[in-house]
Amino acid sequence: MHRALLTALVFSIAVPATAQEAASPPASTSDQDQNAPSAPAMSPEQIAAFNQAVADFNAGQQAQQGGDNMTALAKYEAALPAVRDAVKVDPANLDYVNFLANALYAAAAANAALQKMDAIAPLYEESAPYWRQVVKAKPADAQSRMVLTSILTQLGNVKLIAQDKVGAAPYYTEAVQLARKSVAEKADAANRNMLLSALVGASQASEDPAIKAEAATLSKAMLTDGTVDAINKPAAEILSQSAKAQ
Repeated sequence: MHRALLTALVFSIAVPATAQEAASPPASTSDQDQNAPSAPAMSPEQIAAFNQAVADFNAGQQAQQGGDNMTALAKYEAALPAVRDAVKVDPANLDYVNFLANALYAAAAANAALQKMDAIAPLYEESAPYWRQVVKAKPADAQSRMVLTSILTQLGNVKLIAQDKVGAAPYYTEAVQLARKSVAEKADAANRNMLLSALVGASQASEDPAIKAEAATLSKAMLTDGTVDAINKPAAEILSQSAKAQ
């Protein structure tokens, strides 16, 4: 039941208009805020490079939406160094972190569309800590949580395909926890399929009977109500049959 990497979805995001805008703190008159250390500043060269990165990313989004993934990938790759630098200078700036997470994710999607499969996992691995930071800071952001869940599941799939169950298990465990939260908030087909994907991987990477039972139960339920997607269906059918045999 090893499963191929899913093609990444591209979400529209709001990127900082300029480096100056993203770094600008809110006005405050309290003594505590006035005495607080200011955020690290980028050099003029870094600001110029970041502003160009915003333009490149936006151009990449337009090209990708028009089906020109080669141009999109070139624009994303041009943007990434400056965005990485911005995060290094000010790692607490959530605008920068969110921008880098999305740029890496978009680059992975463009690589997937171009069938450059070996390039996807490294981009996902690099992006995962930034997505975690975004999700931690914005726990109600269901879209970012879904992206992180997908990334973790696919990284688990990479490990599992390489027969590395020990390496795969932590990714699946984290993905399952996130997906359960999403389903608890909104039990629609998309969230349930995301949870099923994570459970399918976890059931292969672990001998935990509770995980296997949860995967089988959800598989049967989604096969019955017709909400299982085409990617999950083969694994769901196997899990459902194995559960009946027990």
